[in-house]
Amino acid sequence: MELRQLKYFVKVAELRSFSEAARQLNVTQSTVSQQVHLLEEELGVELLIRNSRQVVVSDIGMVFLPQAKRALSEAEACVERIHDVRQLNVGELRIGTTPTFTPLLKETILRFMEMYPGIKVDVFTKSVETLMSMLDKQEIDLALSYKSNRRYPNIHSHILFDNRLAVVVNKNHPIASLRKISLAQLGHYPLALPTKGMQARNTFDRIAETKHCHFDVRLEVNDVNVLLEVVRSTQLVTLLSEATSKRMEGIVAVTLDERNAAMEGSFHVKRDVYRKNATKEFLRLLRETRPYGLAMMELL
Repeated sequence: MELRQLKYFVKVAELRSFSEAARQLNVTQSTVSQQVHLLEEELGVELLIRNSRQVVVSDIGMVFLPQAKRALSEAEACVERIHDVRQLNVGELRIGTTPTFTPLLKETILRFMEMYPGIKVDVFTKSVETLMSMLDKQEIDLALSYKSNRRYPNIHSHILFDNRLAVVVNKNHPIASLRKISLAQLGHYPLALPTKGMQARNTFDRIAETKHCHFDVRLEVNDVNVLLEVVRSTQLVTLLSEATSKRMEGIVAVTLDERNAAMEGSFHVKRDVYRKNATKEFLRLLRETRPYGLAMMELL
C-alpha cells in the first residue's frame, strides 16, 4: 500500500470523479484509475463503485476513507517535522483570525516574514465558528480570536491578554469626554455596529439581551478598518474591543460600564496534534511584539 494510492483514492472519493481527481492531482486519469485498482486488489475489496455516469463510494470505502485520510495526515505531519528540523528554512504557517482580531497581528506577521522568509504564511479571516471547524480539520495551524463562550472539545484555547468591549467614537463626539458610559445611555446615539457573528457584536448582543434597551442602528459593517473610518468621520458610535481601537488617530475608546464586557484575546490549537515550530515561534513573536502595548500572558 502506497501513500499515493491512498491520496488518489481519497481525492476520487471526495470528488466522485476520476477525471476531476486526475485534473486536480495533475496526473492522467489512467494513472489514478490504475493506482486505485491496485489498492483495491491489495485490500481484496471494492472501495469505489464505477458506472458510466458516476463514481460511488462503497460501504467498505466509506469505512476506509477516514482511515486513509488519517494516514495521509500523519504522513504530512512527518514531513512537517523534517521541515522543522531545518530550522524554519522552509515550510508553511496557516493562521486563522477573526475580523476584529486582525488589526493586532500586522506587526507580528511582518516581523515573522522578515525573520523567516522561507516560511509561506497564509492568513484566513473567518468567523470564530469557522476557524474552530478549520482547526478541527487541520486546515489551519493556529487560530487567534477573542474568547468564545462556546466550548470546542477538540480545541485547546489559551488566553493571550485581557481586554474589554469599549464604546468607540471620534475625538469630537460628546461621548469622548466621558470616563465611562452605560449601554442604556447609548440609546440616545446612532450606532454603526459590527455585523452579527463578529465577536464584538456577539458580546454587545449578549449584554443587550438583559437590558431591554432600544438602539438606533444606522449601519452594520463586517470590516473593522472600514467601521473605524466611518466612526472617525461621522457622529456614529460603535462598539469594539479596546485593543482593536487603540492607536488610531482621531478615535477615542470609552469604557463600557457593564458587566460581562470582557473580551479576552486568545489563541487556539487542536488538541493532541503536533505543533509546528513555526506556530510556536509566531506565538513567541506575538507576545514579544506586544501589539498596542498589550500586556501578554505567559505562553505554555
